[in-house]
Amino acid sequence: MSGTTELWVIIIAMGLGSFGLRFAFLGLVGDRAMPEWLLRHLRYTAVAVIPALIAPLVVWPSATDGEPDPVRLAAAAATFAVGYLTKNVFAAMGVGATVLVTLNTLL
Repeated sequence: MSGTTELWVIIIAMGLGSFGLRFAFLGLVGDRAMPEWLLRHLRYTAVAVIPALIAPLVVWPSATDGEPDPVRLAAAAATFAVGYLTKNVFAAMGVGATVLVTLNTLL
């Protein structure tokens, strides 16, 4: 299989998989009430996915060739602390961005 054909096969397969997942929820069970235990577990999806996306960017940033960066670690710690204490996403993001920019400017 050539490189272009392989690429298109992967793109089509991923598109079909993505459609299948969405159709399973919206097309098959979209008009029915979901059980309470499932709704409770679905509430934690964002809480699980967002740290999984951000952790590699903090711990192994490509900007530093995979070496941990104290500035990013400090910004992540400040973001986590403010988010945990205030339960306010916007305050946490604002403090994290401020710490990141300030420390990058000073160091």
